[in-house]
Amino acid sequence: MEEREGEVRWDGLCSRDAAARDAALDTIGQAVLRRAESIASGAAAEGLPVPAARDGLGEALARLLMLSKRCPFPDVRAKSEAILSGVQELGIRIPRPLGHGPSRFIPEKETIQVGKEDATMHTLFAESFATLGRLDNVTLVMVFHPQYLESFLKTQHYLLQMDGPLPLHYRHYIGIMAAARHQCSYLVNLHVNDFLHVGGDPKWLNGLENAPQKLQNLGELNKMLAHRPWLITKEHIEQLLKTEENSWSLAELIHAVVLLTHYHSLASFTFGCGISPEIDCEGGHTFRPPSVSNYCICDITNGYHGVDEIHASPAGSIPVSSTESVCEVEALMEKMKQLQECRDEEEASQEEMATRFEREKRESMFVCSSEDEESAATRDVSRHFEDTSYGYKDFSRHGMHVPTFRVQDYSWEDHGYSLVNRLYPDVGQLLDEKFHIAYNLTYNTMAMHKDVDTSMLRRAIWNYIHCMFGIRYDDYDYGEINQLLDRSFKVYIKTVVCTPEKTTKRMYDSFWRQFEHSEKVHVNLLLVEARMQAELLYALRAITRYMT
Repeated sequence: MEEREGEVRWDGLCSRDAAARDAALDTIGQAVLRRAESIASGAAAEGLPVPAARDGLGEALARLLMLSKRCPFPDVRAKSEAILSGVQELGIRIPRPLGHGPSRFIPEKETIQVGKEDATMHTLFAESFATLGRLDNVTLVMVFHPQYLESFLKTQHYLLQMDGPLPLHYRHYIGIMAAARHQCSYLVNLHVNDFLHVGGDPKWLNGLENAPQKLQNLGELNKMLAHRPWLITKEHIEQLLKTEENSWSLAELIHAVVLLTHYHSLASFTFGCGISPEIDCEGGHTFRPPSVSNYCICDITNGYHGVDEIHASPAGSIPVSSTESVCEVEALMEKMKQLQECRDEEEASQEEMATRFEREKRESMFVCSSEDEESAATRDVSRHFEDTSYGYKDFSRHGMHVPTFRVQDYSWEDHGYSLVNRLYPDVGQLLDEKFHIAYNLTYNTMAMHKDVDTSMLRRAIWNYIHCMFGIRYDDYDYGEINQLLDRSFKVYIKTVVCTPEKTTKRMYDSFWRQFEHSEKVHVNLLLVEARMQAELLYALRAITRYMT
């Protein structure tokens, strides 16, 4: 919000010092109330009814609403509420949140409540707030797994804010380009705000054709990475590195590739966990008063329903008895036990292993949802990328053959890691740590069962995702995937990884029906990291081939 005397600054709220936060909020509160008093007195003088928040006041009130609900510091929450109350006393309507909690798929009462977190989580929340200027809904869902969240936040902070080859506004614009490929308005909205905050040119937001040619040139790599990474060749890399005055350096390109893959996979997490719009962003709040039933027709048309309707269990799916669900868990555990016994007794030949991989790769093409829902983006994100018709295609369809990517020939551990670390120091290490945490994360539980070794199941999920991308591990028996992952689970995995914008709550509810929400979020962490690594492998292999 802009004042006549100058612009109100929100930066001081990110301070870890309580006195600095208090002083910043005092300044913000005075500016907001002055503007509110000006609007209220002007309306009264003209004999108008309750005035609307205008001249930037609405955005400031939405930001204060977010702080009152989502700030990890109690002093900021309380003071933000007091400012909102002061505005309301002047007769100006204040906003209220839309939706219920950080996820449309997970009941709010089952997520971590801000203000009720333990010491470890509070530290993570405070760190996230200080870094991002907000406690976003992604963080509030990821915090089911604090060890992973810590690594995720550290990596994202490094990519966006620490020293690196690309300027800050380029980083956020690349985030917008990547998220827009999946019509992820949640991430686009956040990075539009961040892009402007670090001094980005607003004209660039009118469409990719208004951005510098250098960024426009990245559009082709962006769309292939997001939808068909197996098509990336060293010629694509050469085109970016040798385009005269608009060329990329190798270090800049590595930074851009990591950002693109980070935001493609984060879009998967956003849709896979049903992340709600941020309170202060479009779709996250309304100035309309609540109706008797606690929602009005405008909310329904925007996809926001009553709390009972949203979180009916299992919403939008056929009710299943708890006995039947328990049987699913028991059956899965029994299959794991049998597969382990088979492993101990005999090992398939290399020829048989290769055949099983090809069979699973072929079968993965025919895994698709019976639902054909279009995502309801809250802003037009298509202007941030070119060729809007370009989407995911199974790599073996229409007779097109792409050679299998064998991990023994090019792997993250032996090749990708060192290439990233050499050209963008420390990032290889951060990514490696994040991959390992996601892959190895376990609490040795499955639904209501404890002391369970879940490594076989986690490996099946990871390798199934890589299999969909044509990536093969010679030492893995792909016959295990069909034993451990049923059709509804495969549909969910493929949708979240390949076309995340088509993910629905029905898909989320229909797999692992007896498992905890934290376990389903855990699945999403595996999907995020396996997808990101698959994209990186194809891009980094092409860069390696260009360099040699």
